[in-house]
Amino acid sequence: MYSMLRAIAHQLLKIAKFVIFVTLISNLIFPVATWAASSKLGINDGHLAACPASPNCAVSQDADSKHAIDPITYHVDRAQARETLLKVLTVVPRTEVVEQTDNYIHALSKSRIFKFTDDVEFYFPTNESVIHMRSASRIGDSDLGVNRRRLEQIRLALQDLKI
Repeated sequence: MYSMLRAIAHQLLKIAKFVIFVTLISNLIFPVATWAASSKLGINDGHLAACPASPNCAVSQDADSKHAIDPITYHVDRAQARETLLKVLTVVPRTEVVEQTDNYIHALSKSRIFKFTDDVEFYFPTNESVIHMRSASRIGDSDLGVNRRRLEQIRLALQDLKI
């Protein structure tokens, strides 16, 4: 009788360990869904959000020297520049546009190996022929320059397309 109870307890312990393991892994792979809703993404008073103190972000508006990146200038009408950017984003690896308006685009880009999510934003102010941009990691401190390189690659693609 004692050995049977011990075997059942052992099985329950194995199940509990498995459930805890799956829960921990799923929390790492699928970050809390409310993160984006509670963050300061989007346009606020004509500006994209500032970067956090961590180096894993680049932004073209109101940035310190560590986070600053030039906006993309264009020489076509705003609607054409926006449509061209949307086409470019379709070929950026592991990137999906999740929100778009006439003056704003929000995309999510996932890292290749660990599938970390970065927020990539573009803002088309009505009074300028520029696209302001921001790319930031949701978690961690260093991104080894991935966010800045992504924005520069998008800039180069748009320049090649003569916007």
